[in-house]
Amino acid sequence: MRSALLHSALSQYQRFTTALTSFSGVPALLLRLYLAPVLIQAGWNKYQAFDSTVAWFANPDWGLGLPAPVLLATLAIAAELLGGVLLLVGLATRLVCLPLIATMLTAIFSVHWPNGWLAIADNSSWLADGTLLHDERVQAAQEKLAAAKAILQQHADYDWLTSSGSLVILNNGIEFAATYLLMLLSLLCTGGGRYLSCDYWLKRRWCPQTEGQFS
Repeated sequence: MRSALLHSALSQYQRFTTALTSFSGVPALLLRLYLAPVLIQAGWNKYQAFDSTVAWFANPDWGLGLPAPVLLATLAIAAELLGGVLLLVGLATRLVCLPLIATMLTAIFSVHWPNGWLAIADNSSWLADGTLLHDERVQAAQEKLAAAKAILQQHADYDWLTSSGSLVILNNGIEFAATYLLMLLSLLCTGGGRYLSCDYWLKRRWCPQTEGQFS
């Protein structure tokens, strides 16, 4: 009896997992749809403030201090703008991921690394309170935030100031850039996704013999 029940359960699970293969392109699509507007917006902002972007790339005191700042700023803008558009439609997905991964690594180690993990200072986070990581910068931020709130509550219309959301302190850690990096690494491995990307249909058109190997 137990053997029959186990066999039935395994058969049901097998049918369930087999049915899921029809949706194997959905996770890649969702990653692409999430990343594309973020990257396009970042590239557009840099393009709109190109001179400031170049200055930030070049300056060693308050910027990145990188060589050839005009070239590197142009490449970063192209990677984010063009890369975001190509990710949106799933075209040359794996190729596009390479410069974007380089961009995220540069952002992590050149910009955000000194600030720890968290993007927003939250002293209750396990990634700042010592449970997993201890971040003195984040712990100290809460006293400053409390002081700022007290001043605003006393001297300003605090309800109006917070009507669009709670006041926070931007910690500017690696959290967002690292998250985007992991998403890009996933797309580098999976490609644009089965059925729901230009890559899939181009591959099916020009290399039909490899369709079963293509995501």
